[in-house]
Amino acid sequence: MGGGVAVFDYDNDGRLDIFFTNGAKIDDPMPDSKLPDKADRKFWNHLYHQNADGTFTDVTEKAGLTGMPQNHYGMGVAVGDFDNDGLEDIYVTGYGGNTLYHNNGDGTFTDVTKIAGVEAGGWSVSAGFFDYDNDGRLDIFVTRYLDWSFKTNRYCGEQKPGYRAYCHPDNYDGATNILYHNNGDGTFTDVSGKAGIANPRGKSLGVAFADYDADGFIDIFVANDSVQCFLYHNNGNGTFSEVGLLAGVGYNEDGKAFAGMGADFSDFDNDSRPDIVVTDLSNERYMLFRNNGDGTFRDVTNISGLGGATLAFSGWSTHLFDFDNDGWKDIFVAQGHVMDTIHLTAPNLKYMQPPLLLRNDSGHFKRVILGSVFEAEWAGRGAAFGDLDNDGDVDIVMSSVGQKPTVLRNDGGNRNHWLGILLIGKKSNRDGIGSRVKVVFASGLTQYFTINTAVGYLSASDKRLIVGLGTETMAKLVEIRWPSGIVQKLENVKAGQMLKVTESAS
Repeated sequence: MGGGVAVFDYDNDGRLDIFFTNGAKIDDPMPDSKLPDKADRKFWNHLYHQNADGTFTDVTEKAGLTGMPQNHYGMGVAVGDFDNDGLEDIYVTGYGGNTLYHNNGDGTFTDVTKIAGVEAGGWSVSAGFFDYDNDGRLDIFVTRYLDWSFKTNRYCGEQKPGYRAYCHPDNYDGATNILYHNNGDGTFTDVSGKAGIANPRGKSLGVAFADYDADGFIDIFVANDSVQCFLYHNNGNGTFSEVGLLAGVGYNEDGKAFAGMGADFSDFDNDSRPDIVVTDLSNERYMLFRNNGDGTFRDVTNISGLGGATLAFSGWSTHLFDFDNDGWKDIFVAQGHVMDTIHLTAPNLKYMQPPLLLRNDSGHFKRVILGSVFEAEWAGRGAAFGDLDNDGDVDIVMSSVGQKPTVLRNDGGNRNHWLGILLIGKKSNRDGIGSRVKVVFASGLTQYFTINTAVGYLSASDKRLIVGLGTETMAKLVEIRWPSGIVQKLENVKAGQMLKVTESAS
């Protein structure tokens, strides 16, 4: 299933740092009395601090993020400032329990999981910070996969050496996702049942957030594996309604469930409405659902060009972002089949696959190969996005199974003009997560964004927004709608800068 990656500035020095989750030592078969073990350094999660020269230093031990807690098989990572102290905190998911690390502001972190009440247990996968009730405090949503344990592990595949396969999720019951409400005193309350998201039918992997109906409250899309995907509409009163089937995003256009893995919730066609992209297994195509603006979505996978470009691949973390700063959001996908023995049973498929970059040409996608990395093969899983070198274009960090991570530095995106936007909330959460940003060009082209750190699968991206302006030297209008309801407008904003916007009082 892989490990995740986060890019974020944990020490506020203006340079993005990188955090990787990692697994643990397990035996096969695993005795009932034994649990995964992270004591060995090679199984630790790792934090890398970016130096002034663009290199990175492993500061895991110095930061207090070593192998503890034991017995947690790490998978996903979420980043957000849960206590509004101006410092990014880390939430790590996995099998056996989750961990919340509080950023102390001196380069170290403290495990506050038990005090905060967010350990979870079971098999957690992706997670994200968001403010579902607009109270100015970041809450946590956690996807959970299957009701699985080492004791219930089965043998699947042909009964001959080298042919054992991972069991299909149909062999296990799903697990309920979790919503933790931030109480504002360093603790959280599990409100999953009260909020209406404790759905045992899910076999959830990726999660994405956006206000798809522009009612001022953030909604949730959950990618499920081989069962209906969920779209939780935020009712604005602390509860959600699952509307995936009615909205047209629960199944593909053939009415079938698919192997939903990674997801992003963003406006690909610049019509102001957040759309949904979901990755899938080989031979099934990735899904693209266009927001109709009436509470429903249309499957435009094939007419957008996404279907033909993705049929042969298996995708995990994904993101809609503008790699060439031309004003249109492109798609990146970390790829690799889930089965490392897939070539034995399906000779036309490969376990290791190249990452995928799809360029958006006014709403139609076409594959582009920019450098040898897009022809090399990886067991890609996690991917996080941010401007690592502060040159005005978005770079990518990708994690892979059994391979070294990959840093994809974007050296061409800044040929077009750009504008960076960093939000600082006051009444809203300090990260500005959930804010809706509109950027208008002099030509009339308008782009729309939601500020998020949760992205794709297992991963967390930079909270700073990079907006591609194409040939424009300034943005005619930047409009920010904060979760508090406050609206700020800035006119004639010059390109080529990181614009810091503090939420106004009214």
